[in-house]
Amino acid sequence: MEKAYRYRFYPTIEQETLLRRTIGCVRLVFNKALAARTEGWYERQERVDYVQTSAMLTNWKKEENLQFLNEVSSVPLQQGLRHLQSAFSNFFAGRAKYPNFKKKRNGGSAEFTKAAFRWKDGQVYLAKCSEPLPIKWSRQLPTVCEPTTITVKLEPSGRWFVSLRFCDPTDEKLEPVDKSVGLDVGISSLVTLSTGEKITNPKGFDKHYRKLRKAQKTLSRRQKGSRNRDKARLKVARIIAKISDSRIDHLHKLTTRLVRENQTIAVEDLAVKNMVKNPKLARAISDASWGEFVRQLEYKTKWYGRTLVKIDRWFPSSKRCGSCGHILERLPLNVREWHCPNCGTHHDRDINAARNILAVGHTVTVCGANIRPDGHKSKGQLQNTRKGRKQKPKS
Repeated sequence: MEKAYRYRFYPTIEQETLLRRTIGCVRLVFNKALAARTEGWYERQERVDYVQTSAMLTNWKKEENLQFLNEVSSVPLQQGLRHLQSAFSNFFAGRAKYPNFKKKRNGGSAEFTKAAFRWKDGQVYLAKCSEPLPIKWSRQLPTVCEPTTITVKLEPSGRWFVSLRFCDPTDEKLEPVDKSVGLDVGISSLVTLSTGEKITNPKGFDKHYRKLRKAQKTLSRRQKGSRNRDKARLKVARIIAKISDSRIDHLHKLTTRLVRENQTIAVEDLAVKNMVKNPKLARAISDASWGEFVRQLEYKTKWYGRTLVKIDRWFPSSKRCGSCGHILERLPLNVREWHCPNCGTHHDRDINAARNILAVGHTVTVCGANIRPDGHKSKGQLQNTRKGRKQKPKS
């Protein structure tokens, strides 16, 4: 299984100078190639692919004002062009938006393949660097593994990170357990379990909101291009990094615990990108990081031999009575508890939803059934479904 471990490192002055120059060259090549591809389409209706941009890079290195491109390793420059090709492939497939130009203030990254680094005695030697990267090894790579790709990243806050990608042949599957859980994500409670437990939402953004707001107001008053503006921007970036770190740390601890304790985990397949379009809930939803929560569950269940079941987002988990199956016509968000009009059972909104998610998760696991109600299908889907029911099987 392919994995990537991320470490923080503290480069020397010479290493930082070279890495900053490398990242700057990668950004320049990416932006020039993106401009060439955009111009080629809008002016000549011509599609420029990776091979053509690679030839352009060779010509750019020969220009007098771009001679500095020869001072860094050529591998990260080529990898930047490959990333641009992947971005366009995702755009044409409808999986992403049109690629954007890279900006210096956002930091940057450079990817090194095996031809541009050495792995010796558990240390990383990058191309054109005589000394190994001073990495803070929070955990060691498996003894039989060597990195295949190394990515160096500079964050807007000024911190340096390195990601080591490798193929891990070790089997980390946990012993099977006879427990399953359904998860209902929320805002007041980050996660509600089908067992009745509610995990409190730490709301890391709210804890630093005043400090961040003050720093951003200071940044907006600074003159563009000044040294004081760079200092103010760095202060804002460090506060945002602190918020992100606390949020990610909490999610890692929570997801690891859930994966270790349960064999099957059922969650809703939510469209978070659509939900954050609501201006009243956008900040709270973004702070909860539902997408990152599910992403961590996905790869950790694969690592440790567990099962993650995603049920359809249109399943009425909150409005459905877990006792008799009655579905309410309407249930506003401010109603946290309700009585079933059919059987009279009293429900906690979140716990009832988590139990319904678990029940449907078992159904999907066993039968592979589609639990999307017809009321949420489009007219075309309903017509096709009805036509399919009327058709007689061929003899």
